[in-house]
Parts: sequence; C-alpha cells; structure tokens
Amino acid sequence: MAARRALHFVFKVGDRARTARSPPDPRRCVVLKVLRHEEFEEGCKASCNGPYDGKWSKTMVGYGPEDSHFVAELTYNYGIGEYRLGNDFLGITLVSSQAVSNAKKMGWSLREVTSGVFEAEAPGGYKFYLEDKEQLKQDPVWKVTLGVSDLQKSVSYWSGLLGMKIYEKDEEKQRALLGYADNQCKLELTAVGGAVDHGTAFGRIAFSCAKDELPSIEALMKKENQKILTPLVSLDTPGKATVQVVILADPDGHEICFVGDEAFRELSQVDPNGDKLLDDAMAADNSDKWFAERNMKKVSA
Repeated sequence: MAARRALHFVFKVGDRARTARSPPDPRRCVVLKVLRHEEFEEGCKASCNGPYDGKWSKTMVGYGPEDSHFVAELTYNYGIGEYRLGNDFLGITLVSSQAVSNAKKMGWSLREVTSGVFEAEAPGGYKFYLEDKEQLKQDPVWKVTLGVSDLQKSVSYWSGLLGMKIYEKDEEKQRALLGYADNQCKLELTAVGGAVDHGTAFGRIAFSCAKDELPSIEALMKKENQKILTPLVSLDTPGKATVQVVILADPDGHEICFVGDEAFRELSQVDPNGDKLLDDAMAADNSDKWFAERNMKKVSA
C-alpha cells in the first residue's frame, strides 16, 4: 500500500480553448503547467474519455511532474459541446497564497467560504478552492472532495478494500479524509444527503501501484462482489509506453483507475512540447466550424 500514489483526476471539458487558454487563464491563475498533450483517433478501451467512440484528446496540467504531483487530466471529445455536472465531484483544494493573489489580480470571482478559503469556478462549472496559506512544498494540491451517499460504507470501501489510511473522520459534519501517504493529495469524502448524481461529466480518480498488484486488486474486487468497470487491460498511447490498468467503481459509482506504476512513470514524463502540441491541436480543430456550417450544435452530453 505504501507504494501507491495519487495521480490525477479526470475532467471532461466541452470547450477546450476556453478552459485552457481564454482569459483569465486558469493555468496562469493557479500557476499550472501543461505537462503533456495527447491526441487519439478513437475512444479508449477503458472509457478514459467516457462512453464515446470518436476522436478525443487529453491534456495533463499541474504544478509539477506527475512523478511527484497530483494533476488534472482535461479530456476533450471533439463532438461534445458541454456536460451536465452532478454532485459527485465537489471540488479540488489548492494551498497557495500566490494562487489567491493571482486570482484577485485577474478579476476572478472568488467567494470566501471559510476564513482564508476561497471558492472559484473553472470553465465548465467545476469548483476548486484556494486556501490562502504558504504554498505546500511537496505539492499545493491538498485534496479532492467527492460526494457520497453513505459515509461509513464509503470509508469501509476506500479504507478496508483499497487500503487508504484514515486521516480524519467527522461524524457530525459527515466527512472523512483519507490518503495513501502524508505527502500526497488526499481524498475527502463528504455525505451529500442523498443519492450521488454523476451527471454526464462523471470524472475518474487515478492511482498507481506496482504492476504486480493489479491482478490482486481485480481478484479482491471479484471476491468481495464489488464492481469492476474494466478488467485488467493494456492501454496504448502512440509513441509512448503501454500501461496496464484496472478500472473500479466504488459504492456510489465513482470511477477509480489503478495503473501499473513502472510503465506509468515512463508514459507520464513531462513533454517540453506539451504547450505547442495543445496549441497546434486547438488551431487544427475545425469541429466548431463543421457543426456551424451545417447549422448544427455539438451534442450536450
């Protein structure tokens, strides 16, 4: 368990240019960098881009290399214009006074939800929280918050089956904080007072583990009659390493990807051309024009 790492959260975006480039640029605001950008001609075998078969891309953005930082994966399906958010993803919290200062200077709409913690909204409606404290040295991304319907049941799953350490548990506030290591991004589970709705933008949280653990994770889930969305499979990325993954779903349907760490470290090396690849892809993206010429709108998923 000690070797497991929190890697990234997957966000589906309907307007890639607005999310990545238009002012106020969220990367400049929170000092994120494009770490790598990849284009795919057809849907992922493990539904990484959702239940879609067409052309798509993913752009990894974060504060630093994926070897040591929790990052965001921006997934763009060329034919999908927008997604409906649910109450499954409740936000990502960043600890960075610099991000707060940048956001204020750039005119972001910030709402102070508790003393020194500000809520902001990224394009597409995704919430993130900026904590006005000195930036954490290891990684400013402090936690991902997911909504759950039954806190105890979810804690039992994430701790008992997936081996996460319980850092905090507050029965009164119906929340718990878990993680694999002190210096990693944490997972916060918060009861939403009812069923969890994933909308159409349902995300996915990813962790790495030793490749040899993947069959054991799959076997445990089968033994415990837990949901496996994608049994152990190899995923190819053109020109890069092939990784093995197992995709699970927790009691509320939150998607969880476990990937073999060794190949993932090779796959996820920072690409110095990442920014240019993203810009080139957006410049070549004629999907909006194609739909407009036919008096059509992109699908709202």
